[in-house]
Amino acid sequence: MANKVTPSDPWPLMTGEYEVGDPESPVAVATCGSHMNSSPLLSAGAGLVGPCKTENIGIEKMVANIISNPNIRFLIITGMEVKGHITGQAIEAFTKGGINQEGRIVGATGAIPFIQNLNEEAIARYQEQVETINLIDTEDVGTITSKIKECISKDPGALDVEPMVVEISEGGEEEEAHGLRPMAAEVVNVRARMRQIEANVTGIGLQNKYVAGIYAGRVEGIVLGLTIVLVIFGMILKMGGGV
Repeated sequence: MANKVTPSDPWPLMTGEYEVGDPESPVAVATCGSHMNSSPLLSAGAGLVGPCKTENIGIEKMVANIISNPNIRFLIITGMEVKGHITGQAIEAFTKGGINQEGRIVGATGAIPFIQNLNEEAIARYQEQVETINLIDTEDVGTITSKIKECISKDPGALDVEPMVVEISEGGEEEEAHGLRPMAAEVVNVRARMRQIEANVTGIGLQNKYVAGIYAGRVEGIVLGLTIVLVIFGMILKMGGGV
């Protein structure tokens, strides 16, 4: 029988639009932007089921709930992708590559995939603890429940660690004891917009250079044409005067 441990008290730690099953289950299900009937998924053995809509605070809360329960070893990513946020892809990218020095999820394609409330220790724990199962854009209950049961059959038991408690307040303030920074969505938005503005300015600059080049070429062509016309006209006058 797979080894089980007692998760944090309370568990789950973070509030959200999820439903809770057996806390000893090895499976959590993130339904991305879909609001699915959780009952059959919980009946199949899932320990936690609910949507994850944003590629920043949404992922942070999901990770906080997972690492506070070492029994969870599989994360099934399913449901329809969230337009703009591309949360499912961001979860996979985060699990695989973590974040860079700026806090951006490596390889994520969403609008603002920045993680600022999870430190290196929390990220490493999550990556060690779970294996992600990609069922993105799937809402078929039969397919999802089959995968839940398959994961349960391969349950390796709880990760041999104590539950890790990461406190993320609704206001975005973090416990200094964990060395975590507050989530500043406004800053993230500003950064994203600044990058977009820089790209637009660069594009405009290149376009202006192109237009200026064309204009300069036209002027040179006109001057050269007039010069040739004047030379030919002068030759004609000279020849006419010599007759």
